[in-house]
Amino acid sequence: MITMAPAPLWRRWELPTWALAAVIYAGWLALTWWHAMLPWYAILPVGAWFIAWHGHLQHEALHGHPTTTAWINEALVFPSLGLWYPYGIYRDSHLAHHLDWRLTCPIDDPESFYVTPGQWQRMGPLRRALLRANMTLLGRLILGPALATWGLYLGEGRRLASGDTTHLWIWLRHFAGMALVVGWVVGVCGMPLWAYLLLVAYPGASLTMLRSFAEHRPAERYEHRIAINRAEAPLGLLYLNNNLHAVHHAVPSLAWYDLPGFYRERRQEWEAGNGGFVWHGYREQFRRFLLTPRDHPVHPLYEDSHCPMPQAAV
Repeated sequence: MITMAPAPLWRRWELPTWALAAVIYAGWLALTWWHAMLPWYAILPVGAWFIAWHGHLQHEALHGHPTTTAWINEALVFPSLGLWYPYGIYRDSHLAHHLDWRLTCPIDDPESFYVTPGQWQRMGPLRRALLRANMTLLGRLILGPALATWGLYLGEGRRLASGDTTHLWIWLRHFAGMALVVGWVVGVCGMPLWAYLLLVAYPGASLTMLRSFAEHRPAERYEHRIAINRAEAPLGLLYLNNNLHAVHHAVPSLAWYDLPGFYRERRQEWEAGNGGFVWHGYREQFRRFLLTPRDHPVHPLYEDSHCPMPQAAV
């Protein structure tokens, strides 16, 4: 009989994720506490980093890390330091996004930036221009967080107006978390709210948008819709290796610190399996798509209907 050696303590307790959480919160607290001693051009990149980092820690939490108990994971990432997005809604929409056969579908994928031909026809010229600009990297960084937040709040407002209160408790918890963050930032640290929003929260959302800008594409086979980005250091650490996106979608329960080794062991297999959808770092995307749209906002494969399950997923 072969006896497997027990996993080391640091892996059983997911100590890297706990350590990461401690670094994120300590860094954010230090930045806000000593903000008055720093120029705005120092606050912006550091603040954006910690907000994006915390958002990716939330991503780990919803995928079952660092514990197998959902409420402990949720408590670890409460409140949302970025203010914009309620964790509960992000959790549910992101798990829906992991139904891979629906990826990029304008109707069924909650993280898709594409629209259907019918939706495009019903839009006015301003909204079309915004969506075209959002397909450039510069546009995604500037407009992407605002468009995503507007879409969320509009949809949630319509939900509540129709009498659907299923998300009400999520929003109440989110507002309580916002009160804690704003109370610390403004009431304790004396940082103006506008400064936190413009120098920390919004840039943090933009930095997250950089990762997601080109990680999905329309393709007949859903396996070919998910990118692998061989990100430059230190962006792989910032994004908790979620830039190896095809690997994450294939094994979403894998902890962030295990993704690179898992990818390296089967690199050729992963890159063949996603149809060669590989980026050689984010500099490549800046070079190619800073002002040039990487795609048209209208999805080339779907009409105004829910997305049919592809044959490969049956």
